[in-house]
Amino acid sequence: MDETTVDRFRTRYGPWALIAGASEGLGAEFAEQLAARGLNLVLIARRKELLEAVGEHLKRRHAIEVRTLSLDLAGEDIGTVIAEATGDIEIGLLVYNAAISKIGPYFEIPLEDHLAEIAVNCRAPMMLAYQLGQLMLKRGHGGILLMASLGGSLGTAMVVNYSATKAYNQMLAEGLWDELRGQGVDVLACCPPAVSTPGYIASTPKGSMVALTAQVVVTEALAALGKKPSVIPSLTFRAANVFMQRIMPRKSAIKLMGSTTRRMYQK
Repeated sequence: MDETTVDRFRTRYGPWALIAGASEGLGAEFAEQLAARGLNLVLIARRKELLEAVGEHLKRRHAIEVRTLSLDLAGEDIGTVIAEATGDIEIGLLVYNAAISKIGPYFEIPLEDHLAEIAVNCRAPMMLAYQLGQLMLKRGHGGILLMASLGGSLGTAMVVNYSATKAYNQMLAEGLWDELRGQGVDVLACCPPAVSTPGYIASTPKGSMVALTAQVVVTEALAALGKKPSVIPSLTFRAANVFMQRIMPRKSAIKLMGSTTRRMYQK
């Protein structure tokens, strides 16, 4: 990326970016690529030591400012906590990457786990988009990037509630994109397929499903910001989505998704 493009990105989305779910995987890759563009970072995750290690690495490598905030995003007070921690800085970009994914038959997962998924995957990004987006609107520039999922395009067995929460993120981002376009605030839903992150690997999926790298997903997401309401990283998966959404009967597509997740996760 040339210096002019970097400067333009920093002017529109800087000087600070807030990344929720930043300790590893996609969040850490977003932090790396945004730091390379010269943005200062507020990094949020639960695991304090891992989060601080990411922050120290970025400060040394890119000579930026980094603030870390160890926080459970399921908490009802997250808006207040984040506002107090960032009240003296200008956040021009929100990247919401944090998520809980409970795998298994819907009725075998405790209700409190389903509610935690909704709190982290839906309530928190809605609150932060509202809270930070209002400030961006007043300044006339900024960006909101919500991580949805290709799995949110269809109801999916074994991850029923998770896929529903990801559909919410896509609809939220796309609706905001339309409301805010022309007002200086860009909104994007990134809808990747499986991504080879520590969390995905720890879920011990069986089979040979292709997983994208975090670098590919983040690179395509940042390239799409300000250009479209949503993006599916990888031409292969964009083509697969067109086939499943427009050519295959929806009933058949849902059954195919379900059979895939059952092969991966059913004991």
